[in-house]
Amino acid sequence: MNIPFLDSWRKRHGQAPGVTLDETADRDPEGLAELLAECELLRAHAQSAGVVLDDSPSSLEALDQVQPRWREDPELVPWLGNDAGLYAGTVVVRTVPGAGWRIRSDGQPVVRLANGREADVVEAGLQWAADGAPELSQIYAELSES
Repeated sequence: MNIPFLDSWRKRHGQAPGVTLDETADRDPEGLAELLAECELLRAHAQSAGVVLDDSPSSLEALDQVQPRWREDPELVPWLGNDAGLYAGTVVVRTVPGAGWRIRSDGQPVVRLANGREADVVEAGLQWAADGAPELSQIYAELSES
């Protein structure tokens, strides 16, 4: 899992050595949601484009309309895509009843819906950053209907 601010979060929350992120998710789902919602790089790019990320579905639509200048920097694409996926997942978790984060055995955060379906939002975010498809708002629409 590519979350650059994880070490600073662990310092703030005093995670014990040897405790996995998955165990933290079980003990503190709100803390995990807070961690995954940070998305600092995406928030900075959105702010520079005049987009307010307020964890609403409409903010995903606004992100879909941002000119993808990050594609000019191939090193930036995976970082921004990771953040985009985490942000899309955050919107789902905060607005879709019964949705929550789960950490897979490989360390990848996924959104688990009330019906048990899991969605790899990070992979979708990476595709969005690289190609523009699927749109973040489309990901939300699909998951909110499940």
